[in-house]
Amino acid sequence: MAVVKLTKNELKNQKDSLKRFQRYLPTLILKKQQLQMVMRQVEQKIKDVETKRESVYTALQPWIGVFGEKIELASLVKIKSIVKTMGNIAGVDIPVFSDLEFDFVEYDLFTMPVWIDRGLDVLKKMAAYDAEIEVLKEQLRLLGEELQITTQRVNLFEKVKIPETKTNIRKIQIYLGDQQTASVVRGKMAKNKIVKVS
Repeated sequence: MAVVKLTKNELKNQKDSLKRFQRYLPTLILKKQQLQMVMRQVEQKIKDVETKRESVYTALQPWIGVFGEKIELASLVKIKSIVKTMGNIAGVDIPVFSDLEFDFVEYDLFTMPVWIDRGLDVLKKMAAYDAEIEVLKEQLRLLGEELQITTQRVNLFEKVKIPETKTNIRKIQIYLGDQQTASVVRGKMAKNKIVKVS
């Protein structure tokens, strides 16, 4: 804690600081609550996407035997790019999943089995779900970092800055009150001396 000057100017500075802290604290608390709410929504969205992915995988179970044929499906699905946009939540820039683009891989329709198109669609759908889950996890990480910083600031203001400033104001007011009392007493003593002399 820095040494505080016991002056009227410092008292004004401390009071201004206290007003500033008390005005800024509700904004930080609101940001913290918003981040917590959005994080819960993102966690729920991750669960929803994982459920969708699981349902696609479950629907795929009857086809697993067919996929056992000597065809390398993964070589026919090439991811070109993950399309993301940027969003902003409570001042945090986060990636938002838009789409998953695939490169077109040519294959001979006459030598491939009939189910190949459906199999490729399912693989693409599962890859899109996986990509979306990764982007959502990145959102969660970024929001978590911002929540940690915001929580630290809220704690700093609530537990350190505001109490410290109030203590400083009280010290300065006590000192200035003592100085004022002492000057009144000195004035009375001087007046009594003047009265005695005259």
